[in-house]
Amino acid sequence: MAGNAPTASEYVIHHLTHFNNTGHAQEAVVDWSVINLDSMFWSISLGLLTVFLLWLAARKATSGVPGRFQGFVELLVEMVADQAKGIVHSAESRKFVAPLALTVFVWIFFMNFMDLIPVDLLPRLWEGVVAASGGDPAHAYMRVVPTADLNVTLGMSSGVLLLCLYYNVKIKGVSGWVHELFTAPFGAHPLLWPVNFAMQIIEFLAKTISHGMRLFGNLYAGELLFILIALLGGTATVFGFIGHLIAGSIWAIFHILIIVLQAFIFMMLTLVYVGQAHESH
Repeated sequence: MAGNAPTASEYVIHHLTHFNNTGHAQEAVVDWSVINLDSMFWSISLGLLTVFLLWLAARKATSGVPGRFQGFVELLVEMVADQAKGIVHSAESRKFVAPLALTVFVWIFFMNFMDLIPVDLLPRLWEGVVAASGGDPAHAYMRVVPTADLNVTLGMSSGVLLLCLYYNVKIKGVSGWVHELFTAPFGAHPLLWPVNFAMQIIEFLAKTISHGMRLFGNLYAGELLFILIALLGGTATVFGFIGHLIAGSIWAIFHILIIVLQAFIFMMLTLVYVGQAHESH
């Protein structure tokens, strides 16, 4: 940030503020008029990168001895295919669901991986761009971890919800699914219809919200911890700098496991929820 050095709280708030279409920090908890442009840019860019790399692997695939890149992608494909086969029992559905799950896994991994980039690197570059264009770098906000934005993770989990609704109707038919909504899980007695319907809606909402919140919570916590570790390195003392290096290295190594694990969990829950849409209560 330009000008006088910010306080610790100002530094944290600056790093946790999104670059959005309003030009200032979001004030209300829910504001549908605000679009986080940084989350949109990084998530879409990394999504395109995911599609490009998977397309490149498919284009360069050979029947002979695979190279390292092809071998790694084939390993991922086999892993996802095995998981999909054990959860989604419809071979026809797996033709779409398995590639989707693979794409989701790689895409979320890339978005999570942005958390391993030094916290000040890309925001400082963005401040330089804003300053060069005549803007105020003190208000140049840029968050680069899309999965640390609840809008992104809930948007993805909502997409999974729509996919589950689609397969519920496709597999069971409209009448079959509506019948299940009102008769499961407690039975077909008319007095139980309202209770069954309420329970089904609560189940759909709980799955969707927990699906998105789990990913967001882990990555937001990781992002915040990296910011706090960066503050430790800015204490201008030898012990602070050494502590910054040690804590940052340890957390980065541990966080590698987290970003892979959270991508895997989101992918697996996607398969589980789609698999449940194929089953009757």
